[in-house]
Amino acid sequence: MTITAAERSRAMGAGLGAIALWGALATLTVLAGPVPPFQMVTMTFAIGAAIGIVRARRNGLGWLDLARWPTRVWLLGIGGLFGYHALYFAALQLAPPAEANLVNYLWPLLIVLLSAPLAGQQLGWSHILGAVLGFAGVALLAFGRGVSFAGAHLAGYLLALGCAVVWSLYSVLSRRFGETPTDAIAAFCTAAAVLSLFCHLLFERTVLPATPTAWLAVAALGIGPTGGAFYLWDHAVKRGDIRALGALSYVTPVLSTALLIVCGLAEPTQILLLAALLVTVGAVLASTEMWKR
Repeated sequence: MTITAAERSRAMGAGLGAIALWGALATLTVLAGPVPPFQMVTMTFAIGAAIGIVRARRNGLGWLDLARWPTRVWLLGIGGLFGYHALYFAALQLAPPAEANLVNYLWPLLIVLLSAPLAGQQLGWSHILGAVLGFAGVALLAFGRGVSFAGAHLAGYLLALGCAVVWSLYSVLSRRFGETPTDAIAAFCTAAAVLSLFCHLLFERTVLPATPTAWLAVAALGIGPTGGAFYLWDHAVKRGDIRALGALSYVTPVLSTALLIVCGLAEPTQILLLAALLVTVGAVLASTEMWKR
C-alpha cells in the first residue's frame, strides 16, 4: 500500500489528536467519580461503538458489513481494546496506580522498538534516543510523585507489563492490516463493551454517576479518550510514521498531569517542567524525518 505525503501528514494529525484526547483521560475519570472500572469501559465503549456505527453507516457499510472481518482482524481488535483494559484494571487491583502506570508506559518505547521487526520500519538512533528520553521524562514524573516498587506487588507489575506489550503489539500489527477500514473499530468497541459488561456483572457492583457533571464526564470519555481516540489512532498507525507516533505518545502522561493541575485536581511541581522538557526533546528527535519531509 503506497502512502502519499499528504495522507501521512493527515495520519500524524490524527495520531496527535488521539494523544491529546488520552491526555484528558485522568481528569475526566476523576470528574466521573467512583464508577467501577469494567462498568466504565462498558458505558464508554458503548458510546464509542455508537460513534463508529454512525460513521460506518454514512460510509455505506451495512450492519452485516461491520461483522465481516477476517478472524485474525477480530482477534487483533478485541485483544487490543478489551485485552489491554482488562489487564490494566487487573494491574491497578494488584499494584499501586503510580507504579502500574509507569510500567504500563513502556508501550510507546515498545512501539518504536517493534516497528522494525513487525512493521518493516527502519530504526535510526534518533527514534530510539527519542523514545528513551520520553520514557525518562515519564519516569521522572512518576518518581517525583513518590513511586516506590515493592516485591509484594510483583503480580501487578507483570500485568502492567502485559498492558504495555498488548497495546504496542496491537498498534504495530494494525499496520499489517492497512486494507481494513477504520470503521472496523466500531465492531471491536461493541465486542469490548459486551465482554466488559459480562466482567462487570461477574465481579462488580453497579454504581451510577452521582451528578450531572459525572454523567457528562462519562459521555466525554466515550466521545474522546475511550472511544473516538481509537478511530484516530487506528488511522494514524496504519498510515503515519509509527516510530514517531511511539515517541510522541509520551506527551500523554505529561499532558494528563498538566491538565489535572489546570483543573485544580493536582499540585504543580518543577519536576513536571523537567519531565515535559525531556519528553519534548525526545519527541522532536524521534520525528526528525517527518519534519524534514
